[in-house]
Amino acid sequence: MIQYDPFWETMKKAGESTYTLINNHRISSSTINRLRKNQPLSTTTINDLCRILDCSIQDIAVYVSSDQDQFL
Repeated sequence: MIQYDPFWETMKKAGESTYTLINNHRISSSTINRLRKNQPLSTTTINDLCRILDCSIQDIAVYVSSDQDQFL
């Protein structure tokens, strides 16, 4: 399961808030909601967040093994 727990700390370190992401960087409120609920994001969105926050992917998301993972 992909979790976005690192995103929130990275956002604080970068001096950004959900308000600035939405109003200054045009990140949608639905994207913020998806981050809060650990729902899937496109790689384009992750790329945008990395660019805005000047960080790496691992500063946004982490993989955590879960019983809820889909079997392949």
